[in-house]
Amino acid sequence: LPFKLVCLRKCTFVLLFTVHNIGINPAIQLRLAGEKRKHYEGRVEVFYNGEWGTVCDDDFSIYAARVVCKELGFVDAESWSPSAKYGRGEGRIWLDNVHCTGGEKSLAHCQSNGFGVSDCKHSEDVGVVCTQKRIPGFKFIRNQANSEEGLTVQVEDVRIRATYSHRKRIPITDGFLEVKDGGKWRQICNEEWTEMNSRVICGMYGFPGEKRVNTRPYKLLAKRRKKNYWGFSVNCTGNEADLSDCKLGREIELKGNHTCEQGMPVVVSCVPGRAFAPSVSAGFRKAYRVEQPLVRLRGGAMIGEGRVEVLKNGEWGTVCDDNWNIRAATVVCRELGFGSAKEALTGARLGQGMGPVHMNEVECSGFEKSLTECYFNRDALGCSHEEDAAVKCNVPAMGFNKRLRLSGGRNPYEGRVEVLAEKNGALVWGTVCSDSWGTMEAMVVCRQLGLGFASHAFQETYYWQGDASADAVVMSGVRCSGTELTVDQCLHHGKHIECPKGGGRFSAGVSCTQTAPDLVLNAPVVEQTTYLEDRPMYALQCAHEEHCLSSTADKADPTSYRRLLRFSSQIHNNGQSDFRPRAAHHSWIWHECHRHYHSMEVFTHYDLLSLNGTKVAEGHKASFCLEDTHCDEGIQKRYECANFGAQGITVGCSDTYRHDIDCQWIDITDLKPGDYIFQVVINPNYEVAESDYSNNIMKCRSRYDGQRIWTYNCHIGETISL
Repeated sequence: LPFKLVCLRKCTFVLLFTVHNIGINPAIQLRLAGEKRKHYEGRVEVFYNGEWGTVCDDDFSIYAARVVCKELGFVDAESWSPSAKYGRGEGRIWLDNVHCTGGEKSLAHCQSNGFGVSDCKHSEDVGVVCTQKRIPGFKFIRNQANSEEGLTVQVEDVRIRATYSHRKRIPITDGFLEVKDGGKWRQICNEEWTEMNSRVICGMYGFPGEKRVNTRPYKLLAKRRKKNYWGFSVNCTGNEADLSDCKLGREIELKGNHTCEQGMPVVVSCVPGRAFAPSVSAGFRKAYRVEQPLVRLRGGAMIGEGRVEVLKNGEWGTVCDDNWNIRAATVVCRELGFGSAKEALTGARLGQGMGPVHMNEVECSGFEKSLTECYFNRDALGCSHEEDAAVKCNVPAMGFNKRLRLSGGRNPYEGRVEVLAEKNGALVWGTVCSDSWGTMEAMVVCRQLGLGFASHAFQETYYWQGDASADAVVMSGVRCSGTELTVDQCLHHGKHIECPKGGGRFSAGVSCTQTAPDLVLNAPVVEQTTYLEDRPMYALQCAHEEHCLSSTADKADPTSYRRLLRFSSQIHNNGQSDFRPRAAHHSWIWHECHRHYHSMEVFTHYDLLSLNGTKVAEGHKASFCLEDTHCDEGIQKRYECANFGAQGITVGCSDTYRHDIDCQWIDITDLKPGDYIFQVVINPNYEVAESDYSNNIMKCRSRYDGQRIWTYNCHIGETISL
């Protein structure tokens, strides 16, 4: 019997192989399903013999993933995932031990055990991630899987086609909706179109909401145009992040000009967020400002992405990623004036926040005006900042990247900055004067180009051969706050260019990066370690040489004492890349007295301010040693100052400056008793680019009675009132 069974299996295998070779394959349909996914990824499900089922991960490969993605109309596969990453499916496991070469037209053409022959469980359901790009001219088959769930919308592309009078407006908010199917743009009949459908389209294009539109002028236009209708209606709930997540409606009979006789082509009108109000392309002058003060995004490289933070009882905190999904992420995006969410990110993917975790297990219906209206568990026990939730939102196509370019660099992420400016009534390319050019300006350039954060700002670019026709300086005096969407939103000289050194080798340049460090001071450590010390001048000679004392020390008697406010500071790197000094080893400065190198001219400022903000005492802290003093569990130390080693702070590590080392103080010898604000600023000159500068400042209340000092109510961030 075992022999016969083996023989039977072999014979069946040969028969299946033969059937596949001569092309007599069962008709199947595929779809992507599951939890926490985007429309181009998910659990692979197969419709066969009238029922949906899954595919086992045994022997599955990237070649099989390619076949799946191409069969679904995507250009290629990026990856595949075993072990039910997108949740366990239901019903039959249709395919097991799938072997593909990658060139098959259908998953049914690949070698397998045969349909329904499997020893797997749903814990082994396979998933794939496809590239987002659709195959041009792909024709989607929609007539096989008429299950109760219904099919989702599958088209090559979607667009809002503006009328001629609106074409020059940016962004395009109104127009005929068209879908590309089978290589041709087609209209949708509006007989069964709903506001919820429009809401999804607007969200896809970066707009928080839809509005009713006067269809009369569009009706007149539609009568004159030749129409080419798509053969289906669409059913969206309004919560979908993309049209491809909506259900396909009923099939519409195509009757040429008589199709959709009771209606007309769908027209969509969207409401843009305040930062993206329509204007002629040259008219952007307002810097971006967050509209809603209760929620903000931090640590993101691009506009419309970042770690989600909420304000509660005057303190900013984060959101735990338990149950975090695309629906909650979309509420955040729309609240902040963007469209629907492209991605709901978990696991502190855009850096760890600080302070309390305000929300946990967030559940949204999708129609809330603010994330704070959603249900959530106020008890965030067990949630650490390693679980901080983040979002990536759809933003309108503003064409900002077309008004700027990098030229002459070794790769697309660096080069001389060239801008498109108006000169004598025409638009011409030219360079930017590098006077006052720094990290903040470079940050805006990189964001405008969609290249992430700035890693360096250059004031000399003679080593980059730019476009010779763009050598003339067309912009000077650029000063950015960092919130601007474009360089021309920054303060700059008008038509009269002022560039003392001229352009040429002194043109502005940048290099960009997808990740950046983020330094945060541990406020409780400062608060817990402050104390006063009276120290004689003769014991402060090295510190005096390094300008760590107030100016009155220059004339002080060597036997006199200085009163020092001492404290420890622990600076943690919460970002996504290591914090490294900008200067290379060879340019560090040796200080003989302390016998160490300074890798950054100024690393921190320590100041005491009066309650109205006037500086009354200051400390000056050079970065004599950037190193990993302590690292989170599982992270290796990489930087150590000993023996002229590499300096920096690794992601997940902190650099501690103890209270008992030189210059870790503020000289308050001349301070009068009273109430003050104690302020620490890290990386004050923005010498090194970071993903978030708003958390580089710490402020505390401080009371001095002439003999003792109290430090209390320490907070990170400049937005907290003391």
